[in-house]
Amino acid sequence: MRQTNSARIPRGPRAIFAGVPVAVAGSIALTLTAAPAQAATVDAAARGAAADVPRSIHPLAAVPQHVRAVVPVVAVSAVAAPAVAVPAAQQAPASYTVVRGDTVSRIASRFGLRTAEVLALNGLGWSSVIYPGQVLKLTAAAAAAPVAPATPPPPATGTGSYTVQRGDTISSIAKRHGVTTNAVLSANGLGWSSIIYPGQRISIPGGGAPAASAPAAPTPPAPAAPAAPSAGGATYTIVAGDTISAIAKRHGVSVNAVLAANGLGMSSIIYPGQTITVPAAAPSVPGLTAEQVANAQLIVRIGRELGVPDRGIAIALGTAMQESSLRNVTWGDRDSLGLFQQRPSYGWGTEAEVQDAARATRAFFGGAGDPNGARTRGLLDIPGWQALTFTQAAQAVQISAYPDAYAKWEAPAASWLAALG
Repeated sequence: MRQTNSARIPRGPRAIFAGVPVAVAGSIALTLTAAPAQAATVDAAARGAAADVPRSIHPLAAVPQHVRAVVPVVAVSAVAAPAVAVPAAQQAPASYTVVRGDTVSRIASRFGLRTAEVLALNGLGWSSVIYPGQVLKLTAAAAAAPVAPATPPPPATGTGSYTVQRGDTISSIAKRHGVTTNAVLSANGLGWSSIIYPGQRISIPGGGAPAASAPAAPTPPAPAAPAAPSAGGATYTIVAGDTISAIAKRHGVSVNAVLAANGLGMSSIIYPGQTITVPAAAPSVPGLTAEQVANAQLIVRIGRELGVPDRGIAIALGTAMQESSLRNVTWGDRDSLGLFQQRPSYGWGTEAEVQDAARATRAFFGGAGDPNGARTRGLLDIPGWQALTFTQAAQAVQISAYPDAYAKWEAPAASWLAALG
């Protein structure tokens, strides 16, 4: 049973509120004091809002007819609170190029848009994946820009094919060819969460040639038969399903060599359409495996970049052979890890950093390019290191429990350096 609390409303001039619920009476009172000039006017929008409220909870249901005649009929929801100033979002451009770390929701928030709007404009779903370099449409104008000519050719009856361009989505391709998105997905064995990439060829069921506004791109080389690397290496365009390890294996080089050649780490992300450098296959060095040769090449290359003399590079080669057998291992004594068995607990870096072969090599050499700064001491930081013996120089950096173990690698290290140049 509804209680009106009418007994709490004073009699006299306010008697018109008798029998009105407290919440409604409060709204009426605020309206009367705020805008007396409009007291005889019934807001049409308010009447519409009131009409949508169920009768059982309508805020005006308990207002007597004689009260409605002198009080503006305003639903509770129509009594607006003072506007709160909201900082203006960045004005949305027509399109936006995705950068690393972006998500659709972050992009939408940055430009004051709803995530659902951005997804819809680009034919994406909540599980769709975006990648660096991809162009997203942020306004309806952008969505309308790449449309087909004013008089598009009627779709042909048969089945055609289309080469995916950067920024394409299945839904935009389907619309351009006058077919449904589901038909294109089904014809290509794709799902709503599938990823397409530039250069990919897809079948268009019942569709004709691609629209004139989307020229076909040349088909990328099949990943199963990549171009043979030259002496200085080659480039490779990533396709869906690729991994760095698979690319390295296909080209006969080590994973570390590919990572180092592209400034990547084990946690780096690659994406379809990205072009990477594949270093030349490692030369054959007697006594070393392909993995060892690749790591030795890395040490030599970084040593050359830093201007380290040949003897210093040979010391690094011998040290890495003693510590890890010239392999970037994921285990060691206590917390020792990586090519030089550097210890995170001694300030050499995080576990991931000491297992980054290129970074670990720079930390071993030290000097001005030391990624650890003054936290650790590399070979170039040892005063008079060139006057020390091979063992003394290696031990000054590594501080090993078995300092004499480095000596046996002095001659082999010199021969590896001679073979690798």
